Amino acid sequence: MPASIPASGPTPAASRFTVELLAVGDELLYGDIVNNNAAWLGRQLAEIGVRVPTSVVVGDDTSAIAGAVKAALDRADAVVLTGGLGPTQDDLTREGLAAAAGVALRRDEFLADQLRRRFRALRRDVPERNYGQADLPEGAQPLPNDRGTAPGVRLEIRSGVAYALPGVPHEMEEMFRASVLPDLLRRAGEPAIVVHRVIRTAGMWESAVAEAMAPEVERLAREGGNPTVAFLASGGQTRLRISAHAASRGDAARLIAPVEEFARGALGSAVYGFDDDSLEGVVVTQLTRAGATVAVGESLTGGLLAARLTDVPGSSEAFRGGVVAYSSDAKERLLGVPRDGLAQFGAVSAESAADMAVGARESLGATYGLSLTGVAGPDEQEGKPVGTVFAGLSAPEGVTTRALRLPGDRPRVRTYAVVAALDLLRRYLAPG
Repeated sequence: MPASIPASGPTPAASRFTVELLAVGDELLYGDIVNNNAAWLGRQLAEIGVRVPTSVVVGDDTSAIAGAVKAALDRADAVVLTGGLGPTQDDLTREGLAAAAGVALRRDEFLADQLRRRFRALRRDVPERNYGQADLPEGAQPLPNDRGTAPGVRLEIRSGVAYALPGVPHEMEEMFRASVLPDLLRRAGEPAIVVHRVIRTAGMWESAVAEAMAPEVERLAREGGNPTVAFLASGGQTRLRISAHAASRGDAARLIAPVEEFARGALGSAVYGFDDDSLEGVVVTQLTRAGATVAVGESLTGGLLAARLTDVPGSSEAFRGGVVAYSSDAKERLLGVPRDGLAQFGAVSAESAADMAVGARESLGATYGLSLTGVAGPDEQEGKPVGTVFAGLSAPEGVTTRALRLPGDRPRVRTYAVVAALDLLRRYLAPG
C-alpha cells in the first residue's frame, strides 16, 4: 500500500462523540450569504473523527436559537454555533445561549476593559452597543478572539457544552483551532488515530461507483463499520474516501489496505489518482514523463480546458497552447476544419471534433491534440439537445473521438466536458 496516507493525529473515535453545528443569521436563511462556515467545520471535525449528525441554520431570534441549542444537546455531546456575536440589535446568540441554559446575561468587566483598550489603540471611543459583546451568560467562559472585537463563548448546559464563535470566517477558524478543538479532544476521552485514504475516479458516475463498491460496503457494515466508505461527487468526478479509526497509524493503514485493494479492482481504469491528486495534474505528469506535449482546440468550453492544464505548476513542459474557435468560420480558419465537413456534419459532431484535434496538434506542433465541441445551452444547436458534447484526440497513431450526453445547466455541461476530455487523454496515456 502506498505510504502517502494522511493522518489527522490524535482524535476521539467517531462513534463515541458527536457535535452538531448551528449557524445563526437571517442572512443565511435568505441566501444573502452561503454557509461556508458549516462546510469548513464539518471537514475539520471529520478529520479528527468526530461525527456531525446534524447541521442547522436559524434566524436572528432568541427563542429559535435557544430551542435549537437545547435540541442539539438532546442529541449530541456538543454544539458549535457560528454568528450572532456582533454588536448590532440582530446579534442575539448570547441571549439565545442564556435562554437555553436558563440563566441571565452578566457584564464581564475584564472583557469590557479589553474593548476599551482595543478601541483606545485605534484612537476611538467604544460605541455603547459594542459593550454588549462583553456580556456573557452566567457560568460561561469567554474564548479569546485575537482578530476581532467579539469574544467567543463556552457554556456548559446540562451534560453537554455549547461553543459560540463569530461568523466572520477568519476569526471563527482561528478560534476553533485555538480554543474549541483542544477542549473537544479533552472531553472526548481516549484518543485514537483517524486515517483517510481518498481514491479519485473520472468517467464513472457516483451511482456506478457506489454499485461497484456495494459488496465491500456491505461487508464493512456487517463487520462493525470500521473502516467506513463515503462517496463524494463533484465537478464530474467521484471521490471514494476510506476512513479508519485505530490505536495507531499503522493499524489504521492495515484496515484500509483490503478496502483499497477491492476498490482498485472494482473501479479499474476509472481510478486516476489518490488523496490530493488532480486529473489535470495526472495528465501533465503523464505527458512530462513521456516527453510529450498537448495542444487544445476548444469551442463550447471557451478556454476552460487550457486553463485547467495551466493550473498545474510546471505545465509549460507539456502544454503547447490552445485555440478557442467558437464560430464555424474560426474553426475553419484557425484549426483547418474543412468547410464541406462543417456543412455536412455540423460544428457539433464527432467529425468536427476530430478535425479540431488534428488542427490543434498540427498548428501548435504538439504530440497530441485535444478538442471539445458541443451544446452547453440553454438552447439546442443544429438540432442537437443541450448536453451533446464531442471530444477529440489526435495522436501520432490516429484520431479518437468520444460522444457524450452530459447532464445539468450550462456551467455543469462545460465543467463535465473538460473532465471528459482530460480523462480521454489520461486513459490513452495510461500504461497497458
